[in-house]
Amino acid sequence: MDRDEVWQTIDDERLSLADLLDDLSAKEWETPSLCAGWRVRDVAAHLTLAHAGTLSAIVWMLRAGGNFNRMVRDSAIRQAELPVDQFAVLLRGMVRSRKKAPGVSHLEPLLDILVHGQDIAIPLARPRLMPAVAAAEAATRVWSMGWPFHAQRRLDGLKLVATDHSWSAGRGVLVEGPMAALLLVLTGRLAAVPQLSGPGVTELEARLSPRPGLT
Repeated sequence: MDRDEVWQTIDDERLSLADLLDDLSAKEWETPSLCAGWRVRDVAAHLTLAHAGTLSAIVWMLRAGGNFNRMVRDSAIRQAELPVDQFAVLLRGMVRSRKKAPGVSHLEPLLDILVHGQDIAIPLARPRLMPAVAAAEAATRVWSMGWPFHAQRRLDGLKLVATDHSWSAGRGVLVEGPMAALLLVLTGRLAAVPQLSGPGVTELEARLSPRPGLT
């Protein structure tokens, strides 16, 4: 994907997630997401902060005492106090903008909307398709980036192969499945393991111990 295609996908994913959020009940907003300790409401709030500028990020970091994970959580919790009908409005307001958080590439917003969209949809049993080409682009970014996922280190000795796209990573015992599921396990989501097959699945599951926080 070139840069324009990435941003177009981000726009499409934000719009489709906004449509899903419009349809949530009060109970669904309070449902635990795939991120330990985060409600659906909190994850949605986090996604609406993707356009935060450098000044806001500095202020939030100072409030959090320099702790990045605390900064991400605290800023989302504050944003989550908004009326829930505002989250879809804010997501739609980002469409056609290429603004992003400081210090990240254009691929991080793609990664965020793809994975966090599933963090919301899967616990609610809401169908949400993930385009395989975009998932592969995001997965390649995760594989190469190190922190915060450390995918190459955590999954050393496993070979991940997509069954619906020309994508693979790693060397070793085979794990295969849909591209979307591979992206989710690369980012630590145990919920995607049942979609995978191969002799390496048991080892993969053992390595994906539950992790606190949003990443």
